[in-house]
Amino acid sequence: MSFSTHLPSRRGDSRHVAIVGGGIVGIACAHYLNLQGHRVTVIDKGRVGGGCSHGNCGYVSPSHALPLAEPGAIFSTIKAMLKPNPPLRIRPGLNVPLWKWLWNFSRRCNRSDWVQSGHAIHPLLTASMQLYSELIPSYELDCEWTKQGLLFVYKDAKALQAYAPIDALLRRDFDEPARLMSARELLEFEPALSDDVAGAWYFEHDAHLRPARLVASWRDSLLARGVVFIENQTLESVTESAGEAQSLKLSSQCIEADQFVIATGAWTPQLEKVLRFRVPIQPGKGYSMTMPRPAVCPQTPMILPERKVAVTPWETELRLGSMMEFIGYDSDISKKRLRLLTRAAADYLKSELPDSISETWCGWRPMTYDSTPIIGRCPSFSNVYLACGHNMLGLSMAPATGRMISELIAGEPTSLAAEPYQVERFTA
Repeated sequence: MSFSTHLPSRRGDSRHVAIVGGGIVGIACAHYLNLQGHRVTVIDKGRVGGGCSHGNCGYVSPSHALPLAEPGAIFSTIKAMLKPNPPLRIRPGLNVPLWKWLWNFSRRCNRSDWVQSGHAIHPLLTASMQLYSELIPSYELDCEWTKQGLLFVYKDAKALQAYAPIDALLRRDFDEPARLMSARELLEFEPALSDDVAGAWYFEHDAHLRPARLVASWRDSLLARGVVFIENQTLESVTESAGEAQSLKLSSQCIEADQFVIATGAWTPQLEKVLRFRVPIQPGKGYSMTMPRPAVCPQTPMILPERKVAVTPWETELRLGSMMEFIGYDSDISKKRLRLLTRAAADYLKSELPDSISETWCGWRPMTYDSTPIIGRCPSFSNVYLACGHNMLGLSMAPATGRMISELIAGEPTSLAAEPYQVERFTA
């Protein structure tokens, strides 16, 4: 199947499309809508690309096909949360939407739903990988795009071998095989690791990039092609007639358009009154920190599954990322949580981490309980589309999402089957 980035222009049917949300998903939607000849305006409540599109670890990972709601996840999560400073934290209290979300998540922790969600997630990942491979050179996007693969590094030999059934499933059902590396092979491949590692699983077809640079470069490309960006404007209401949205009332202006896209990520639940629809998304807070490259720096991105920490090397810096906190939209950056990142990395890397830190960051991932994004028409309006709920994989899924939104708005057959992503699955 071809995933061409160059869609045919439809200038004769050009419409104005307003996109609310200037993260990587909103930018991808703007790209493909612009290619179809539409006039596009992107609106963001803050700075374009300032949310999870800025602080994530930059993985483009078809290997991440399986959802978080895996068999046994509830027991292992409770067990982990009983330990000091767990990577997952849930704030106690009477948060009815959160507890309802957790209940629905727990119901999906079985093999059938696990694999079913994987078959919805994986096509977006593989299509986006190919689209990135085409559009980054085609539009000269400066983002340190590197196909270096991804390592899952272990210190415990039993934990390393326990991943084998998951590898077998990914290999058989998704054609995403990993290569098992012994400790000796791993240290020859990645000498930046400490000598006491047990081994790793290596997904050689994954890629990584620098997300903030991708967003900035893609935005500049779209600006040159006539896309308009409006920053620091909050969506307050929608003017509509007979179920069709007419305009958006923003903080200090109104925007009229023919079609609308909501790509607001973890902030989408705050628009429930505007959208007249309860979106089953919870904000999952994550952290990252960026620093100069250590003296002996990894060449390959890696995940440390035993510590739930990701490590990404770039040309001049190293980023550590992790955590999942269901604590609302609390924007405090916990020094205690950041220390968990540095301690984990220091335990696996041979070289000491630099004392200086370029940036500390936190942001909210848009978590759906089935780990599958929402891509399709909003039930309350005939011309409003949702592109949200990408969990921890917004960067990895953005191009295929943007292309699908452009196809839905054009009334064309979608390149990927649209049904798994429709919001109606939550109301059936």
